[in-house]
Amino acid sequence: MEYFFTEGQLNSPAETGVVSGLSAALKVVLPVGYVDFLRQHNGGEGFVGDNYIIFWRAEELVDFNREYEVEKYAPRILLFASNGGGEGYGFDTQSTAMPIVRIPFIGMAREYAIPVAESFSDFFKKLSEPL
Repeated sequence: MEYFFTEGQLNSPAETGVVSGLSAALKVVLPVGYVDFLRQHNGGEGFVGDNYIIFWRAEELVDFNREYEVEKYAPRILLFASNGGGEGYGFDTQSTAMPIVRIPFIGMAREYAIPVAESFSDFFKKLSEPL
């Protein structure tokens, strides 16, 4: 899959060992589309359409989710990116489809999670749509 940034840059691929051990470290089977993304681009930041996004590097996922205390405040959400402001993007692991939600960092709670996309590839399509 090609990832279209209107401005910004994606990083080089994540190390194979890091990607292969990520699901075990996070205690969740990551969506194939996201794993493929990490194999091509270990994070990056820029604009997709009019939306700014910072994709976290594979090595940062465990620490960032722990530091934001996601499991405490928004159980079963796994953050993988932010909008560079006050919101994060994450997989809702409560569903086997693992849709993507947007959630505020301040006042983080599952009840404030807003559905954004049904899959990782759909996520890029949704972000590309005009605001």
